[in-house]
Amino acid sequence: MFKIYSKINCPYCTKVKNAFYLTKQSFEERILDEDFTKQQFYTLFGHGASFPQVMYNEDFIGGCRETVLFLKENNMVP
Repeated sequence: MFKIYSKINCPYCTKVKNAFYLTKQSFEERILDEDFTKQQFYTLFGHGASFPQVMYNEDFIGGCRETVLFLKENNMVP
């Protein structure tokens, strides 16, 4: 399953979620300051990491662009 680490009012977070909706992929969304702190985010992804960050079965994929590429490369796009 995909896990998206996002924050409110983030246009790239919205884009990556839309990619999942369009490809009918299920995901769990984790939201900054509701499900994790900024420090926890940096511990997971490194200082300077931007939103969103996506994981697949506990493997790090990356941000919006890397996630769309991952979906295409793994034939998850209908």
